[in-house]
Amino acid sequence: MKPTHIRLVRACATMAAAGLLIGPTIAGSAGHSTTTGRRTTTAQGTTPARAVSVTASAPTADADGQFPQLTPAVAARLDAAVRQVMRETKVPGVTVGLWAPGKGSYVKTFGVADRATRAPMTTDLHVRIGSETKTFTVTALLQLVDQKRIGLDDPIGRYVQGVPNGERITLRQLAGMRSGLFNYSMDEGFIKKLQADPERSFTPRQLLGYSFEHPVQFPPGARFDYSNTNLILLGLVVEKVTGRPLHEVIARDVLAPAGLRNTVFPTSAALPEPYAHGYTDQTASGRIEDSTHWNPSWAWAAGEMVSDLQDLRSWAQTLATGRLLTPATQAERLKTTPMNLPGDGYGLGIFNVQGWIGHNGSIPGYEVLPVYLPPARATMVILLNTDDQYENQEPSTLFGQAVTSIVTPAHVYPGHQPVAPRSS
Repeated sequence: MKPTHIRLVRACATMAAAGLLIGPTIAGSAGHSTTTGRRTTTAQGTTPARAVSVTASAPTADADGQFPQLTPAVAARLDAAVRQVMRETKVPGVTVGLWAPGKGSYVKTFGVADRATRAPMTTDLHVRIGSETKTFTVTALLQLVDQKRIGLDDPIGRYVQGVPNGERITLRQLAGMRSGLFNYSMDEGFIKKLQADPERSFTPRQLLGYSFEHPVQFPPGARFDYSNTNLILLGLVVEKVTGRPLHEVIARDVLAPAGLRNTVFPTSAALPEPYAHGYTDQTASGRIEDSTHWNPSWAWAAGEMVSDLQDLRSWAQTLATGRLLTPATQAERLKTTPMNLPGDGYGLGIFNVQGWIGHNGSIPGYEVLPVYLPPARATMVILLNTDDQYENQEPSTLFGQAVTSIVTPAHVYPGHQPVAPRSS
């Protein structure tokens, strides 16, 4: 993903460049449908792709240039843009939420939560959140920094034995995706085993084994490279220092003080009810299958968690403003280094993409994009029940692009390269 997610073959790397699943953005002139070229960064590199076409019109932002009033007219434009992306990407169901103080809100569901029963998407459904899990794991780690129980520049070898370059790679480099360790979810043997039996369980040590069979990719700190391996190691650090299982640490020390009642770090494949069914083409056959009850243990500290719309709305603001951390530690978290797109950066388990702060997530069957825009105190959350890509783009990125091109044309997620409009 680039900071986004936890795909298997495509890996969890997209976000980093934009929700870690970073993709294109849209810009256009009134009355025209435009497409915008962009590049999506994944753990495998940068892949040329194009955005879906979206009917664009004059910007609707207020004079402050930050965020528009979410009037019925703006809502109608958002409805049309979301439906257009759905038509092109064939996403089964999506929920979009926008909130900004003094500007109103826009919360709407589209499509179905279950293809078999045709049950509609609703705003109370749980979904798997993929790499958004990283934000919780790193928050737990940074709380230990605040407690002076660990230091960001401690070597990982102090806590976990057998890590290649373990005496040189720091916790900061792991959280910032600059360790040089191979991403285990890109290992062909791992992919084959998971696709052959997606209900099987993996231990963190087994996951690290797939990574450590490969040579290190570059010296620690040399460059950005999204790797789920980094988060497995940080999860083990949290467990070692606290003496508690990671899921218990996150439940007690992160979810409870954050007031998140519908977010869980599961210890099985079960989903809290109600939930949306998830659909993926990351299968042994290559056909789209229902992945709702696949075992997420293979993602663990990098992508195993489950949440819903309202909790992700709350968490996006908590994460971006650092409510659970000291100001000094939050400042360290928000120090970003370049990813692969101009104007975007990755901090410690968090990204800043065109001013939107947060992380995206993707795991077979689901994608989420919860982000916060500090100048407008605006929150955007997008949830969908598929991770099937559209022309090498993460669908959550395409929805984020379509929505932000309307409400924040000065902050289009994940960035844009305007092109000449074409006729509708």
